[in-house]
Amino acid sequence: MSAVIEVKDLCMSFGGLQVTRSVNLRVEQGERHLLIGPNGAGKTTLFNLIAGDLRATSGSIGLLGKPVTRSSTAMRAQLGLARTFQIVTLFGGDTLLHNVKLALMGKSAMRRRHWGSFASNGALSTRALEVLNSVGLADKAQWPLTQTSYGEKRRLEIAMALAQDPQVLLLDEPLAGLSTEERETITALLRKIDPAITIIMIEHDMEVALAFADRITLLHYGEVILAGTRQEVVADPRTREIYLGH
Repeated sequence: MSAVIEVKDLCMSFGGLQVTRSVNLRVEQGERHLLIGPNGAGKTTLFNLIAGDLRATSGSIGLLGKPVTRSSTAMRAQLGLARTFQIVTLFGGDTLLHNVKLALMGKSAMRRRHWGSFASNGALSTRALEVLNSVGLADKAQWPLTQTSYGEKRRLEIAMALAQDPQVLLLDEPLAGLSTEERETITALLRKIDPAITIIMIEHDMEVALAFADRITLLHYGEVILAGTRQEVVADPRTREIYLGH
């Protein structure tokens, strides 16, 4: 089976500081893959490299069978990659509905059109409402983002990623900063995502993350220390030493 994500010997340096060291990562279609490691291990940097937000110093990245090492972030999105961010990244001055409509525009032919009324496009609004309904936010579609809770913003960000009909979804700490109730809501939402969508997730809530993951990669100082099934990685003494702390 061909991989939907294939990273080979990926290196990234900021000046004299090497933050990613010959990383190899292979993720199959529909896989739930967890990246773990202590703070500073290079997890978010790896996400930024896969998404195209950073350019690798050396090595290669394949996405859905296509080489994308030098491709733009927009091109990778068009191929089927979507992501969320460690720090919530939304259009703060707009309503929830408007945020989702902008996300839908990203892969729509409408993005190339410079005429017509974006606000009055009925089909776009209908689809945006469907997306909001899928994350339990349809009743707040017209709310300005400033009136929503942090947990609702997290759900909205996931909704915006899913609105792009991704084949690969990168989730960067989707549970960070949430209350127990909000964590349960987001966890239930993640479980409902189409199993055909490949998900790579960074998450420090190990109880939730381990229950979610099929396979795990452990990073430390920008290097892959080990990768394998959930059982293999959890049982390895290096995981306990480096990350679990016992």
